[in-house]
Amino acid sequence: MGSTVESESLCGAPGTTADALPVHRTYVDPFWMDATEVTNEEFARFVKATGYVTVAEIPPTLEEFPGAPVENLVAGATVFTPTAGPVPLNNYFQWWSYVPGACWKHPTGPDSDLAGKEKYPVVQVVHEDAVAYAKWAGKRLPTEAEWEFAARGGQTGDLYAWGTELKPGGKFMANIYQGKFPVTGGDTGEDGFIGIAPVAQYSPNPFGLYDVGGNVWEWVNDWYRPDYYQTLSSSGEVARNPQGPEKPFDPAEPTEKKRVHRGGSYLCTDQYCTRYLIGTRGKGEHRTGSNHVGFRCVRDAKSTATELGK
Repeated sequence: MGSTVESESLCGAPGTTADALPVHRTYVDPFWMDATEVTNEEFARFVKATGYVTVAEIPPTLEEFPGAPVENLVAGATVFTPTAGPVPLNNYFQWWSYVPGACWKHPTGPDSDLAGKEKYPVVQVVHEDAVAYAKWAGKRLPTEAEWEFAARGGQTGDLYAWGTELKPGGKFMANIYQGKFPVTGGDTGEDGFIGIAPVAQYSPNPFGLYDVGGNVWEWVNDWYRPDYYQTLSSSGEVARNPQGPEKPFDPAEPTEKKRVHRGGSYLCTDQYCTRYLIGTRGKGEHRTGSNHVGFRCVRDAKSTATELGK
């Protein structure tokens, strides 16, 4: 697990690139993983069956945000908003905005919808939304170790889920950003898509998993700490089924509780963020959704075997 590539930034989140170091050995028990990220139509079935309401659809409270002006306590979520022209890439608030009314059904705001996007990955879901769906489906979220093991597809040491070259034979293998970031109209879509793509539009990795690099980030179950890999490797032994740190901590934003994101998104670009690299890590406040973060689920192999034996 991990990555020795230290040149990429943190996708706008202040902090250190050393959170993917050191490379260390990890063991995980067998498990099954969804071939794709959970889609809008799958999440819609869950909502219809349970009446579940996502965090983005519920107005925040003064208990959550003491001292906040009441007029600011409006349900919504964060949305990527391209800038009018080139800007310094040292302040991600320039292209991320809190949009009232944005939620999984309206990913970029009240004027957006899911018409024709049934096969797109669901976004604007926070960690607890993903956990609720997984429980309903009889599954769970992967640990970070499980996610990386699966994403590597048995090809230990490769830079990408598809191999060692970004564009083998000149062909894009994932939905990432080409063009001037984060300018309006900057994404040229050379990979075939501008913005989010439907799931499974590129070849799967050797384990049959689609989009483990690019398209949308994926929640995993681990809390985020930048020094966690150092803790794992300090014993000198293989880490067995690591579950992540007991508590989150990000020195750049110490009051925020963050979970790990994995896989990068359609906004990843070599100008700013190359976290579609297989061993690298992302992070996000656990109750904050955005229109470039989704999830996929796993199930223990032993529980599946028990069901098959019934």
